[in-house]
Parts: sequence; structure tokens; C-alpha cells
Amino acid sequence: MTDGVDQVQPVPDKDPEDWTTGDEPMTGPQASYLGTLAQEAGVEMPSAELTKAEASKLIDELQARTGRGTDS
Repeated sequence: MTDGVDQVQPVPDKDPEDWTTGDEPMTGPQASYLGTLAQEAGVEMPSAELTKAEASKLIDELQARTGRGTDS
């Protein structure tokens, strides 16, 4: 039974390498979050020259290291 509201279907994750804007410079929020994650992981802040795609991959890696971004 539904309540008349369409059920939202999850959108599969798209590989950052396939993003049409993936080669653009990382965004301010990405840089800020990377700084936080790097500090928590005890690693040096990455270069400010990262692309959006590179920043996204590094965010995923550092989230795995720090436990941030997990559903638990």
C-alpha cells in the first residue's frame, strides 16, 4: 500500500571519473571537509590543486580511515 507519494529510488553512484565537471577545481566545501578529514586522520592537508573528482576520491578514502560517513 502506498500513501500516494512516489517512492524515491536511489540513484546509483557515478564514478567521479565519469563526472562531466570532474576536471574542474574542487569546491570550497570539498576543500574544507578534506581539511577536517586530514586533521582527524593525522595526514597532511592535500594540495589545493585537486579536481572535483580527485577530491571526491580522497574524501572517500579519508572517510574510510576516520570512520566518518559510515552508516553505523
